[in-house]
Amino acid sequence: MSAPRDALAFVHTAQVHVPTFERLVRETAPGLRVRHVVREDLLADARVVGVDDAALIERVHQAMHDAAASGAKVVVCTCSTIGAIGERTPTGDAFEAQRIDRAMADRAVRHGGRVLIVAAVESTLAPTMALVLSAAEHAGVAVRPGQLLVAEAWPHFEAGDMARYAETLAQAIRAKAAAADVVVLAQASMAPVQAVLADLGIEVLSSPALGVRLAVRAAER
Repeated sequence: MSAPRDALAFVHTAQVHVPTFERLVRETAPGLRVRHVVREDLLADARVVGVDDAALIERVHQAMHDAAASGAKVVVCTCSTIGAIGERTPTGDAFEAQRIDRAMADRAVRHGGRVLIVAAVESTLAPTMALVLSAAEHAGVAVRPGQLLVAEAWPHFEAGDMARYAETLAQAIRAKAAAADVVVLAQASMAPVQAVLADLGIEVLSSPALGVRLAVRAAER
């Protein structure tokens, strides 16, 4: 019997992401084996101790290795707060470590200098800002990123009310969109906001679909 196809794995910080990413992979590469590891504690602790905490960094790296244990060729951290930590995981060439929002940032900086970074969790803003600036430097373009924290939206996500979560975010973004060339939805959970803002007049980018396509290409190489 032939060996199964190379697998892709994800490290999530919320269970709600599993069906979303499962669907995106099935749409992109139906035959690809996928593993999901959910570690809600990593985001919860990152919001308390910060992303520079040595113990947290070690735990994120271990979670990435745990996700690869079934043979995954690519492991993607889908949490923007700890994504940079996940991407820096020492893998010993056993697998490729990625962060879900890199493809989004690379696309965002091609839309103009005014990049509006939106988050519902404050700990996500600084890592996403650093990512956008890094993407701009790599692309050789100048950007003037702005930040919008919509903290009042997060309790709706935690309560499982995705409709109110998306609408709360959308209202805040509409109020600031005139000063932006592109909107970056910094958290994977924000993807539904794209549909709500389809009439905004500027592109609204979210990480899941773009990141999955990049990961699938790497896994199938």
